[in-house]
Amino acid sequence: MLTRTLRATALLALVVAVTAPVAVAAPAPPARESTTVSSLEGDARMDYAVADQEVRVSVDAHSTYSVGSIPQRSWGTFRISHAQDGKLYWGEFQVDCLTTGGPTATVTGRLVRTSPGHPWLTALDPHTRMGVSFYVPETGQARIGLSGATKKGDPLLTKCMAPAADAKVVDGGYTLHDHSRQAG
Repeated sequence: MLTRTLRATALLALVVAVTAPVAVAAPAPPARESTTVSSLEGDARMDYAVADQEVRVSVDAHSTYSVGSIPQRSWGTFRISHAQDGKLYWGEFQVDCLTTGGPTATVTGRLVRTSPGHPWLTALDPHTRMGVSFYVPETGQARIGLSGATKKGDPLLTKCMAPAADAKVVDGGYTLHDHSRQAG
């Protein structure tokens, strides 16, 4: 009888020893992720050094965030139009990144369509990436910055990158909703 009791106690101790670490190591239930959205919409003409030419940037871009400053997903389009010598050239881009922070935003995208006869058709690789930065203050003058495109055969511009917004907006405007303002 004593042998049976010792065996039962040893078996119970073994079960406790094997299952205890599993119970301690069991993962906590996942925390609910809070998702926020940024958006940038509008159309504006930027100040351009050549008086008889006009450059406009229209944008409809959105992104979702859960944690941090890198978007989980971005979508939308932007268009860069350049009127010169009586012709209107434009390129349309599919957004692959919209990042926002306060009154600033950066949008990058891949070229998906151009106006017929656009010089980009021969000067750029298909689906090249360009970037646009925006400064959209609550009051005061908005600004835009254009990255330009890399030459055919050169590496693509990095996703989510654009130069400083250095050109004044002279007509039109933008509406920016920053995800970080929602989370606060």
